[in-house]
Amino acid sequence: MAVKSNLTNMVLVLGLTCLLCSAILGGAYVLTKEPIDAAAVEKTNKAIAQVLPHFTDAEYNAEQGYYTAKDGEKLVGYAIESTTVGFGGNLSLMVGVTPDGIVYNTSVLSHSETPGLGAKCTSDGKFVSQWKGFDPSVKKLIVRKDGGDVDAITASTITSRAYALAVENALEKFSVISGEAGKSENIGGQDNE
Repeated sequence: MAVKSNLTNMVLVLGLTCLLCSAILGGAYVLTKEPIDAAAVEKTNKAIAQVLPHFTDAEYNAEQGYYTAKDGEKLVGYAIESTTVGFGGNLSLMVGVTPDGIVYNTSVLSHSETPGLGAKCTSDGKFVSQWKGFDPSVKKLIVRKDGGDVDAITASTITSRAYALAVENALEKFSVISGEAGKSENIGGQDNE
């Protein structure tokens, strides 16, 4: 005997189907969460290692989005997370800044730029290498087309501007960080050198 289709049967079948799908999705989440989190941590650690000189310890400041890197007791620099909007969407960088305010290096954490154009911000050797040792006190952090010292990626001026802005934002954050560090090191008007 065939089961008659009625509202109760349809709701029951739909409910069981949703319950089964939810259980499968939940199981997939539980199985993949740990490896995904581990991959994200590894990606961040690689980015920090790429943007700063040798260090032995990096401490994360979650509130402000930066890492303080030290080699023993010596401050090596700061790895600062910075995100701006490029041509295709968010462009997230890790910017390494030495204690004297010079950009040691940069690394792209994620982007949504056009493949073959703006996506070259990760692979264009000339563009990528110009950030190593970039001294903002000597060079203008603006693309050449706008009167600065940053060589843009060919046919990707918007991405290049966004990249420069992300570096500029990281340097502004560095100014705040180094100002706070200077205040905490000079407590009570005593010079701690």
